[in-house]
Amino acid sequence: MKRGLLIVLSGPSGVGKGTVRKVLMNNDSLNLYYSVSMTTRKPRVGETEGVDYFFVSKEKFMSAIKNHELLEHAKFVNNYYGTPKFYVEKLRDEGKNVLIEIETRGAKQVMSSYAEDDRFVTIFLMPPSFEELEKRIRGRRTETDEVVKERLNKARREIALNKLYDFVVVNDSPENAANEIANILKNKSLD
Repeated sequence: MKRGLLIVLSGPSGVGKGTVRKVLMNNDSLNLYYSVSMTTRKPRVGETEGVDYFFVSKEKFMSAIKNHELLEHAKFVNNYYGTPKFYVEKLRDEGKNVLIEIETRGAKQVMSSYAEDDRFVTIFLMPPSFEELEKRIRGRRTETDEVVKERLNKARREIALNKLYDFVVVNDSPENAANEIANILKNKSLD
């Protein structure tokens, strides 16, 4: 049995990573399993424990960092986010392709650890324009104007990092972006 792919899907906040991921996960031919991240932030409306995130206390998260139990971790807007290592490696050992949806800082951490892994692929999801990205972030109506401005400033810096990734996919629509990513993954699986 071939070891599963480790796929990093990254991009700026508001680009639609979660929406594209959900479309991808419906494609059974990809053998995809979503790596649920751990976070200290409170759930948003409609988010489910163990499906969207593992919602944990700050103390539990700090313990995971100390014990090297995370592939990556980052702090953003006073909350911590990270990817549990054991969960990812167990799925890959079972031949499953594991998709990690993370911000660019975390993606760089994973890239440094998996640079020599030939079953590792990085994909940067790009907005069609910065104006469209701002519209999506403001359209959520879940954050204060100050937090929105912080996310937009961070997005400008993150977009400049797209050259570090194996592939860049423009999210003009979730279906188009997911189809393009599916083609990338099918080609990579044949390697």
